[in-house]
Amino acid sequence: MTASRLCLWIATMLMTCGTWVHAAQADADMERRVAACITCHGRDGQASRMGYFPRLAGKPAVYLYEQLRSFRDGRRQHAEMSYLLAHLPDAYLREMAEYFSRRHLPYAAPAPTELGAAQLARGELLASRGDPARGIPACVECHGKALTGMAPGIPGLVGLPRLYVASQLGAWLTGDRQALSPDCMAEVGRKLTAADIQAVAGWLATQPVPVDASPASADRPLPVACSAMEVHR
Repeated sequence: MTASRLCLWIATMLMTCGTWVHAAQADADMERRVAACITCHGRDGQASRMGYFPRLAGKPAVYLYEQLRSFRDGRRQHAEMSYLLAHLPDAYLREMAEYFSRRHLPYAAPAPTELGAAQLARGELLASRGDPARGIPACVECHGKALTGMAPGIPGLVGLPRLYVASQLGAWLTGDRQALSPDCMAEVGRKLTAADIQAVAGWLATQPVPVDASPASADRPLPVACSAMEVHR
């Protein structure tokens, strides 16, 4: 090996090592940043189907980012989340969202359900066909045919705890949860009854998550205008 080639090889190795070390340090720094998150959401944001707190791992980064901003800015209500995020800038929140969105981890099997057959059938009907007479679109129209979400900003509904889904639909119904305008879920949520919420949340919790849980591509207009599909600057 000539001296010039040796120098080039050494320089390349140093650059490669430097990049690897920088990436490792960045990951370690981010793990420290999100240490408070794993207390409720589980290590790597994987969470559990049996609890209340939702999974963060693998969710669309745009969606996670907007939820973090909503907790910080008061559109979503949760004392601990609001306290933790109160003074964090947008850039910091975006990095947190991107960190969790890159975590693609296996899902647990569906939890057992106590709902009866009639309730489950009602939940499946709302999820797959909606209720046109009341102006309620099907969940699959916005959250994807497999209910794994819609890129760039609509989350999946499968793999979430029943209590979490029910509580969030209830918050849309009462107005305790809001989003940026146009707030599509506020429009839909106000049309749901308590029985609707229990049925659809219960049915969703019984559904297995597909092997490929990636969000679907938006290939058609949504039935309602939704800020979740706008690219956040």
